Amino acid sequence: MSLPLKRVDLFTDGACLGNPGPGGWAALLRYGSQEKLLSGGEPCTTNNRMELRAALEGLLALKAPCQVHLHTDSQYLKRAFAEGWVERWQRNGWRTAEGKPVKNQDLWQALLKAMEGHEVAFHFVEGHSGHPENERVDREARRQAKAQPKVPCPPKEATLF
Repeated sequence: MSLPLKRVDLFTDGACLGNPGPGGWAALLRYGSQEKLLSGGEPCTTNNRMELRAALEGLLALKAPCQVHLHTDSQYLKRAFAEGWVERWQRNGWRTAEGKPVKNQDLWQALLKAMEGHEVAFHFVEGHSGHPENERVDREARRQAKAQPKVPCPPKEATLF
C-alpha cells in the first residue's frame, strides 16, 4: 500500500511589459506552513511564455511526487488542459487545427515532462481580483519583468553589412 501524495499548492503568474517585451514569472509553492517563492525573467519574451515558465519552474522545484493544486490566472494555460488543446497538439504532431506549428512547443513539452509523477489539478483564479497569493506572484513577476536589461525586442537580425 502506497502512502498518499503530499498536497502542494502552486500559485503562478507571468508578466510582460509589451508583448513581446521584457518579462517575468513567479511561482509560490506552499506545503502546509512552508512556502518557497521562485522567480525569474527574460529580456525579450511574451506573456504566454512567462505564464508557462512559472508553472514549469514551480513543478521542477518539487523533489518528490505530489498532489499539486496549480492556481493560475492564465486562460492560455487553463484552457490548454481543460479544453484538450494539449492532447490534440500531441496527436497532430504539435500542429494546430490549422496545420501551423504550436507556439511555445518547447515549454509545453517541458511542462508535460515536469508533470510526470505528479497529480496536477488546475484551478483558475481571476487576475487582479484580490486573491492574496495571485496578487503576490503578480507583484513578483512584474518586478522581475522591470529588472530585465533593455534590449531590442524582438531582437534585430544580425547583418553582414
